[in-house]
Order: sequence, then structure tokens, then C-alpha cells
Amino acid sequence: MNHNIDDPRIRRLLDLWQGALTAPPGRGRIALALAMGACCHIVFAAAILSMIYAMFHGLSRGLGSVSYPWAVFANLLLIVQFPLGHSLLLSKGGGRLLRRLIPGNHGSVLSTTTYAIIASLQLLALFWLWTPSGILWWQAEGVTLYVVSGLYLLAFLLLGKAIFDAGVELQSGALGWLSLLADRAPSFPAMPTLGLFRHIRQPIYLAFACTLWTVPTWTPDQLALAMLWTVYCVLAPLFKERRYARLHGEDWKRYRERVPYMSPRLSKFLP
Repeated sequence: MNHNIDDPRIRRLLDLWQGALTAPPGRGRIALALAMGACCHIVFAAAILSMIYAMFHGLSRGLGSVSYPWAVFANLLLIVQFPLGHSLLLSKGGGRLLRRLIPGNHGSVLSTTTYAIIASLQLLALFWLWTPSGILWWQAEGVTLYVVSGLYLLAFLLLGKAIFDAGVELQSGALGWLSLLADRAPSFPAMPTLGLFRHIRQPIYLAFACTLWTVPTWTPDQLALAMLWTVYCVLAPLFKERRYARLHGEDWKRYRERVPYMSPRLSKFLP
């Protein structure tokens, strides 16, 4: 590993890989780690691509076939199951459940990977099982399509940057299976303060909300998703910050006083 790298985000990733490459042998452990890693990242990639595709078309191409008006309730259930499940699994009870889902002695180490797999499956369920309303309000064309699509791409790039700054190994589920491969307990990233976290405390949620509102196709389906998930993006971090306050104490308090919640101070960017 190159010890001259100063960025702690890069150092964490290199340290994980070095540990995985130099770990003691253990066929069962290694096979489980690699299988969970492959499953996690394949499902994770499928979920992100499905989200990009489905929202680009305003949720007008889902495979659900529930008849209306029951489709309204089915779609609403698909919308709320993601934030509810996402939040419940972060609770103490949810953590215990995650540790028990993998039989044997490795459930605790793999809990972040298991969490990422479940979250990805939730996204896949939403975007593939959605029953479209069949109503098209607006679709960008010509130059407008290129402009809006560029903004849509930019929102996802911003989301990727925020995930990297928060600790991509944790956010993507790699921390669990790489730690198991290295035969050691997961080392969680410190409280994120670098990159976008220098300017706002919740850049992941802000970027996620931006992806909801920069789509080139608008339908009642997309509007419902954008409105409900934006509420989630604004309120959910409040519970996350309570956990940070318990975990990081005075460090979090000073950071919270210095950095705004989700709206950057424009004075920092002005001459």
C-alpha cells in the first residue's frame, strides 16, 4: 500500500484491499465473502441502473399490472417500503436482524453488505413492479432534452461524489465482504467531513432529491415519487444526526455548528 496517500477516503479503500489480499487462508470464509460481494455489487448496479432508466421515463415503463384504482395503493406501498425498510434496518432491532440473516458466525461482519443487498432489492422492486398510470404530462424534446438530461446526469454524478465522500466502501456494501475476506472486524469510516461534507451535512440526501426533480419526463407517477421521497430526504437525516450525536459527541456538535444542514452558505463561494 502507498503510505504517501493523504486522502483518508483512498487510504481506507487501499487498506481494505491490502487486508483482503494478505488474509490467512480459509476456503469457506473466502467463498462466502466473494459470493456475498458478487451478489451485493451486481444487485446494487442493477438497482442504480433501473432507477436511472425508470425515472428518466417518468416511471412510465414499469412491469406492474395491477388494475386501477388498486394500482394507486400498490404503487404507494412500493414508494414507502424503501424509506421505511431503509430506516428500520438502521435501528438497533434492524441491526440485530441483519446480523442474524447470515447463518453461522459471519452475520455481524457481513451486516453492511446484507443491508446494501436488501436496499438494492427494494429499489428493484419499486422500479420493476410499478404499475404505470399511462398519463404523460410532459416530455422534453430537442435542445431541452439535452439540457434536462445533462442536469439529470449531473445530479447522479453529485450523488456518486457524495457517496464517495461518505465512505463508498460502507455505502456500497463492500465494507462487510472485504472485511470478511481480510478475516477482521469491519472498521467503519470516521464521521464524514471532507469533500461535499465541508459545505453541507447531508449531501447524499440533497443529491438524491436532485435526481428526483431533474427528469426529462413528467407523469403523475414521477410527481408522486418525487414529492414523497423528497419529504423523506429532508426528514430522514434528522434521525441519522441523532445517531451521529451519540457516536461522536463534541466533534459532531462542533461540526453541526459550523456546517449547514442541506443548503450551503453561498458566501463561501462568493468573492
